[in-house]
Amino acid sequence: MVVAPLVSYLLGGWMIGWASTPYSAEWALRNPRRAASMALAGPAANFVLVLLAAWLMRIGFEWGVFVAPSRGGFLHVVVAAAGGAGIWPFVAKMTSLVFTLNLMLGTFNLVPLPPLDGSKIPLLFLSREAAEQYSSALRQPMFSWLGLFVAWKSVALVFPRLFETAQRLLHVAMPVR
Repeated sequence: MVVAPLVSYLLGGWMIGWASTPYSAEWALRNPRRAASMALAGPAANFVLVLLAAWLMRIGFEWGVFVAPSRGGFLHVVVAAAGGAGIWPFVAKMTSLVFTLNLMLGTFNLVPLPPLDGSKIPLLFLSREAAEQYSSALRQPMFSWLGLFVAWKSVALVFPRLFETAQRLLHVAMPVR
C-alpha cells in the first residue's frame, strides 16, 4: 500500500495504489465463476464512483458552481465558476480527483493479466477443470510481476486518450472558463 505508489511515482511520474482482499484460494477453485464475479466487483465499484463523480459535476454545472477548465487535467476536470470563492474550488478538485483516480484504477484493474482483476474474466467462461489449470497458472509469481509491468506500461499509453474522451463527454454543453 505504500511501496507501489512510491515506486510508480518515482519511476513513472504518476501514482498507482495497491490493495488486496483476503479470500480463500480453495473457495476460488471450487467456485471459479463466483471468484471472477468477486474480482470484477472492484473495477465495477471504480466505474460506479466515476459515474457518481460525473453526476455531481453535472449538478455543479447546472447550479452554476462548476465550469469546464480551459485546460483540463488530473485535478481539474471541472473548476469552480467565476471567482471560485468559498468551498467550491475544493469540491471541484476533490470531485475531479475521484473521477480521475477511479477511471484510472478501474481501467488498470481490467487489464487481463495477473495479478489484476481482469485476469479472472476467463473464469466466467471456462469449465471447472480448465478454470483450475488457469488459476494454477495465474498463481505463478513470474506472471504477476510480468503482468504488473505490462499493465503499467500499457495503461500509461491508453489512459491519456481514455481520460481525454471521458472529459469531452462530461464537458458537452458545459461553459469553459
